[in-house]
Amino acid sequence: MNKIRRQVSLAAAFLAAAATAGSALAQAYPARPITIVVAYPAGGDTDAMARLYAEKLSTRLGQPVLVDNRPGASGTIGSAHVAKAAPDGYTLLLAPNTFAIAQFVLKTTSGSSYDVLHGFTPIVQTSIQPMFVAVNPASGIRDMKALIAQGQRDGLTYASPGSGSPMHILGEMFNRAAGTRIAHIPYKGVAPAVNDLIGGHVPASFMTWGPIAPHIGSKVLPLAVADSQRSALAPGVPTLAEQGIRDVEVSAWQGLFGPRGMPPETVKLLNTHLNEILKMPDVVSRMATFGALPAGGEPARLDKTNAADFNRFGRLIKDLDIRAD
Repeated sequence: MNKIRRQVSLAAAFLAAAATAGSALAQAYPARPITIVVAYPAGGDTDAMARLYAEKLSTRLGQPVLVDNRPGASGTIGSAHVAKAAPDGYTLLLAPNTFAIAQFVLKTTSGSSYDVLHGFTPIVQTSIQPMFVAVNPASGIRDMKALIAQGQRDGLTYASPGSGSPMHILGEMFNRAAGTRIAHIPYKGVAPAVNDLIGGHVPASFMTWGPIAPHIGSKVLPLAVADSQRSALAPGVPTLAEQGIRDVEVSAWQGLFGPRGMPPETVKLLNTHLNEILKMPDVVSRMATFGALPAGGEPARLDKTNAADFNRFGRLIKDLDIRAD
């Protein structure tokens, strides 16, 4: 009998030790460096903000948080890489909302395809970036009336960071709502598009605030914000709706995702830290230089935002016949 009791006691002790060890392992994340993939070249807004968050996360988690740039095919290559990674929280993706749009306008391959709605674990929506209608004053356009008047005649063009970008979609929505025929000039990224706007090579652009803000004045004049309300970044700029252009609202956003099937406790840990990071004054100030406002919230917010853009822009891209170059 004593032998049986000893065996039972040993078994109980073993199970308790195993449970304790399992709990310790679960609490050990992160036990090694974390990688945040940015599916675009270094130097852009997404890359800069990824590095900002990585620095703060590294301090809080006690492990290096690295940024890995994997550009190509409008972000689909880097996104697909994360979708195929182990769902252990060590490979993450900071993506702009082009993530939800790109596959509608591109021909994807096995190396660049992913399931926007079910292939990832949403962690947190990090930012919102309002978009603006901007012109070069040297064009002679000083207000929305003049832009519409000239846009209804042939010859006016607008710059965007590329076909199928949120800026391109906004431009074509504006054309449809305002009855204009402003021709789209796609560029390979934000920087060259803004450079040609301030250089006077294109008279207009649909763009986020950060890239145009340093040039406001003699080189760039913002005419409207494409949102339901004025932006805290530029409260003096009226909305399109205020100027009679209704139902034209498009904003950019960014969010942190992981591969599908991440442990809930890992998602909660990252979500909690990012929400706290997004409230830090130095982070808020730095984000403002990119024309970004902190978002935050539960993973469900990012999930809902991503699904809404996927469904809405899918319809718009088809209706407006938007295609990749």
